[in-house]
Amino acid sequence: MVWRTASQLHDALAGRTLTRSDFRVPRFATTDLTGRAVTGTVSRGKHLLTRVEGDITVHTHLKMEGTWRISAASGYLLRDHRIRLILANEQYQAVGQSLGIVEVLRTSRESTVVGHLGPDLLGPDWDAAEAVRRLGEQPDRTIGEALLDQRNLAGLGTIYRAETLFLRGVNPWRPAGEVTDLTGLVELAQRLLDANKTRVGTVTTGSTQRGRQMWVYGRAGQPCRRCGTPILRDSLGPEPEERIAVWCPHCQPG
Repeated sequence: MVWRTASQLHDALAGRTLTRSDFRVPRFATTDLTGRAVTGTVSRGKHLLTRVEGDITVHTHLKMEGTWRISAASGYLLRDHRIRLILANEQYQAVGQSLGIVEVLRTSRESTVVGHLGPDLLGPDWDAAEAVRRLGEQPDRTIGEALLDQRNLAGLGTIYRAETLFLRGVNPWRPAGEVTDLTGLVELAQRLLDANKTRVGTVTTGSTQRGRQMWVYGRAGQPCRRCGTPILRDSLGPEPEERIAVWCPHCQPG
């Protein structure tokens, strides 16, 4: 969860002076932020913004495989080829591995990388009405595609899309303009993300028992927990942007 990662980075770095900054991406390989204090880290949708004094922001994005690992500060030289960035102070070090985006920009120009995003499901700007308005701008687009378009609402991924659509009984291929209660849909998505934002793992069924945490995601071919119909899985969206969709054909009729 990006929100949780931002919170962990904030706790480890904010208010402390950097004793090491190691950018292992060609464009910023010579960038050195040591001696500057980190003022905070926030998430914006799936983007992470670590702000450093001097109108500097380190912008990172996990994409599909990225992680941030935080541990006690160490003098050991880290040689893992997956490392893209290290930010450290006297107490902690934050190591970013396989990050999809690593760049440095002016804090005053953050809008150039996140200004296109819709209302953030876990942000102070969350606005269900605005999200609904944006979803309705392309009524013929499948609701599955529209929900993952970060320009409509920021922060939703394939897991929460699948679980939200199941709980609302909406087929992922239904046109957005034919979804009768878009407000209820986006408000449920926001509640699911908010309930899980500090949790390791995802629970949408109310059960934390292993193997019973979710309704449909990760359960293709298994019986629906409600009706027993086998859960289906397919790709949704145009190439090369297609993403996995998972649904119950009985509970979410096409």
